[in-house]
Amino acid sequence: MSLAPSAYMADDSDIVARVLDGEHGAIARMLTQVERRTPAVNDLLAALHHATGRAHVVGVTGPAGSGKSTLVAGLAAAYRRTGRSLGILAVDPSSVITGGAILGDRIRMSDLGSDPDVFIRSMATRGALGGLSRAVLDGVSVLDAAGMDVVILETVGVGQAEVDVISVAQTIAVVSVPGLGDEVQAIKAGLLEIADIHVVNKSDRPGADRTVAEIRDVVRHSPHREGQWKVPIQQTVASSHEGIDDLMRIFDDHAAWLAGNGARTDSHRRNAATRIRWAAEELVLGRFRTGDTAFDAAVETVVSRQSDPVSAARKLIAGPIANC
Repeated sequence: MSLAPSAYMADDSDIVARVLDGEHGAIARMLTQVERRTPAVNDLLAALHHATGRAHVVGVTGPAGSGKSTLVAGLAAAYRRTGRSLGILAVDPSSVITGGAILGDRIRMSDLGSDPDVFIRSMATRGALGGLSRAVLDGVSVLDAAGMDVVILETVGVGQAEVDVISVAQTIAVVSVPGLGDEVQAIKAGLLEIADIHVVNKSDRPGADRTVAEIRDVVRHSPHREGQWKVPIQQTVASSHEGIDDLMRIFDDHAAWLAGNGARTDSHRRNAATRIRWAAEELVLGRFRTGDTAFDAAVETVVSRQSDPVSAARKLIAGPIANC
């Protein structure tokens, strides 16, 4: 896909080609544009779109304190031992001052930072519902287009609202840990049900067997369809790498199952639907901001009683849409 020269920033004439070549500097700059929503970013993402859809996207989610970052670092090392390249997006709480990711690139993953086949980036939630933002979805696409075999998305531990991860990942691992109280009861109404794999991390702690039994009970009482993937429970001790290789093999088994029964296409369809919906919402919301000429005029028509709020909103929606 070719872009009009005006769509590019001055130093971005070759960024698409460089991202497609997997150049880390270009990937980093592209992700910065994604987070900042620069004027050129939508055209750049459109030029990358044809190269997406090949990576296996794994979502790792669960409550705070469950050891997700250590688990992801162990998984990354396991994938690299098999020769696969990978990108890691760690979704962090947004700074209330800068809006950026508080934690930055994860210190726990610093050993992987010098590997040319591993790219690690922290991204901010920016207050998005479900713990994800549009930037995160676009970030997954950038890493996919860059040729990563696996993209791991580690989401901030915010509980049930994290179910939005299902719109991004093809394989979802929900991490639980013994000793956090009634964590299974607290999150099972939402987060547990999206799992393709349950991971009980820190399973060397007392109470691990109870946590496994509680999750097994949830899985047993969940609705099942014929031919549906049977959700496994994998125990790990990420700090000592126990169970990590087995977990990676389960991810591979799930990827093979997805490919074998058409479910991978379904996951792409969910992803596309989410991205279209979020883009449409942003386009519409863009014209509902104070300072926009049409919006301010609509406000005045309602204040003067020449129009009502719903009619004014309909008129705004029917008008031309600017780039988002």
